[in-house]
Amino acid sequence: MPRQCRPFVHGRTDWSYRLAEQVINGYQIEKRDILDVCRCIDINNVIDVASKSGKRSKSGKILVRSTLNKFFEDEFLRRGWKGGHGGVRVFDDENGPDTKVDFVKNRVAVEVAFTHSDFLGNDLLKFQMMSYSHLNKIDVGVYVVMTNELVRRHPDTNFEGSISYDKVVRYLPEYRSAIQVPTYVIGLED
Repeated sequence: MPRQCRPFVHGRTDWSYRLAEQVINGYQIEKRDILDVCRCIDINNVIDVASKSGKRSKSGKILVRSTLNKFFEDEFLRRGWKGGHGGVRVFDDENGPDTKVDFVKNRVAVEVAFTHSDFLGNDLLKFQMMSYSHLNKIDVGVYVVMTNELVRRHPDTNFEGSISYDKVVRYLPEYRSAIQVPTYVIGLED
């Protein structure tokens, strides 16, 4: 049973690529899980925990990303999602590429992307490979990223350079010939 959560986001920004909102609405339990996880994480608590670790960037900023990923992992696993500890293999063949997506439940895959924006294309390609067009494991991918506003509100953290909601919304349509899987994008705000 999921615990009661304080909100991480007072709001969130959602965007539907290739009818993703209609597809994810067919997976109400999974959608509720994803939105609850996004509401469950208190960014100030994450920053506090990361700060206490003493890990800082060369410029003195608090290294938050791995702590934030751990908070998301704990919440998804608590709700029965497969993943965590390196994710879920995209390819079943042990000799195939070691590509992994963060979380999977039924035919929904989630990538929580607080890493550098250079990983955008690779992350989206994972969803495409898992879709009907190749492995037929998922019907929709959900991409959880930060908004530029969240990054601006926490200048003492190492969030700069992270994949942003604005960048995903701007560039995902440019991948339309390669990324055809419905992708629901959630931009976290605080």
